[in-house]
Amino acid sequence: MNKQEFLTRLEEALAGLPEEERAERLAFYGEMIDDRIEEGLTEEEAVAELGPIELLPAPEAPEAPALSGATLVFEQDAPKRRMKPWEIVLLVLGFPLWLPLLIAAFAVALSLVIVLWSLVLSLWAVWLSLGVSAVAGAVGGVLMLLRGEPAQGIVLLSAALVLAGLTIFLFFGCRAATRGAAKLTKTTVRGIAKLFRGKENRT
Repeated sequence: MNKQEFLTRLEEALAGLPEEERAERLAFYGEMIDDRIEEGLTEEEAVAELGPIELLPAPEAPEAPALSGATLVFEQDAPKRRMKPWEIVLLVLGFPLWLPLLIAAFAVALSLVIVLWSLVLSLWAVWLSLGVSAVAGAVGGVLMLLRGEPAQGIVLLSAALVLAGLTIFLFFGCRAATRGAAKLTKTTVRGIAKLFRGKENRT
């Protein structure tokens, strides 16, 4: 079963819930599947780890249909814990220390993302220059042949063929680098978002 099939069946099982709460639970399970996929599992393996739909109980809501199976604790159902006074005091006293560290960590993460995408853009710039050079070499070679200079024309056409091959080869490398950078950026953004959501749940 893939992710979409799992979420479709889960949505049917939670049909008695309000739309907003049902959407939250679907998003929760969708994120769990995505996390397992990022850890190296296939989509089917990630879904299989969650267990059958029939064993997932509905949340404790009076209007929700009861589902058989073991109890599963939802992250959204966990009661939000209020911070204790001594925790607030420590947080305030440590403000001059943890705030610069937090800003520095964010700046480092942002710098790494910028450097990564700069490298990707540089690769695409090299690819573009190779492609333009290949076209220019081919045009120049043809013109040389038409002008009665076969030696120079053959040299230019040969160079154009080499550049065209490099352009095709580099295209696949650029595409792979772009996908990798996009995946890493998405993971970084999701990690930061989880960090802030965790802080909200603790307050």
